[in-house]
Amino acid sequence: MNDLPDRLPLDEARVRRIFARPRLLDADDFLQREVSKRMVERLTSIRIEPSRVLDIGCGTGSDLAMLRERFAGATICGIDASLPRLLRARERAKTSGLARLFRSRGDSLLAQSDFAALPFAPQSFDCLWSNLALHWSAEPHRVLFEWSRVARVGGLVTFSAFGPDTLREVTAAGAEAGGERHVMPFTDMHDYGDMLVAAGFTTPVVDMERITLTYSDTATLWRDVRALGGNPVFNQGRGLRGRGFKRRLDEALARGRDREGRYALSCELIFAHAWKGEPRTTRSGETIVRFERRP
Repeated sequence: MNDLPDRLPLDEARVRRIFARPRLLDADDFLQREVSKRMVERLTSIRIEPSRVLDIGCGTGSDLAMLRERFAGATICGIDASLPRLLRARERAKTSGLARLFRSRGDSLLAQSDFAALPFAPQSFDCLWSNLALHWSAEPHRVLFEWSRVARVGGLVTFSAFGPDTLREVTAAGAEAGGERHVMPFTDMHDYGDMLVAAGFTTPVVDMERITLTYSDTATLWRDVRALGGNPVFNQGRGLRGRGFKRRLDEALARGRDREGRYALSCELIFAHAWKGEPRTTRSGETIVRFERRP
């Protein structure tokens, strides 16, 4: 894929540090749960009975029990780049429907892994699930190629991610306050569709919804901005130094309040699913040409 969308250089090591912070480990994952419900709704018209499901970016495990219920006959696995979040997922499993499964199958269900270097053999999973995780990768196109590698032919990939209008109020306020951009860039839905096709998935379906969160004060708003991951770009922080900038930032946000005096925080939600197609090249890179015999 040659024409990739412009992205600021994400510091993936910083992403892991951000999500290991205690305040994020203990944060309410209400948004992830809501997005998960919407992902499930999109699967109601899709017939699939996978034997192995992989939750990519499982975090603290909010979706694992739901996947266990949705795909009762499947083995559910989860990976995340953050070890503290995986440990929290194991704690949650003790009080969820996964407790018995963890006791019987040990540590094989959860693994610490980079999204683009999964510790699984080719064609290991019938279903790949990822909720609000892909946008944290600096190279989502490379990640989707890796997901294609571990997906079985005919298997389903479904994911959600933030789109470009996410946190637009914070972006606008930062520009008005005179600071550098400190909201990470997000990929457009059309680019995700192109990436899926390039990675070997077929018939991609990509759509978008918007959710607006409202707040009575900036302290709560900033808490949720941090809970969404903060700013994992390499140039983060330089434009936020000094109390003067923080004051100007809050003043800029205040000018955008609605008639009831509430602050808004926009989230553009991208939903996508596609099917793993037949491989087009061999492992050595040679093109596969298929011939159909006609009667």
